[in-house]
Amino acid sequence: MSEAPACGCGRSPTGKCVGWHKLTEEEFAAKKKAYEARQAAKADVPA
Repeated sequence: MSEAPACGCGRSPTGKCVGWHKLTEEEFAAKKKAYEARQAAKADVPA
């Protein structure tokens, strides 16, 4: 399995290309907000 290439546009939250470069500003803001919410939820779950 190959790794995703590094993000060149600076929008990826992981540093790897996730295709967010093609989103409009509104779509990007929504994706970013959803990603941050998922990350916060993961942080709240005890290991």
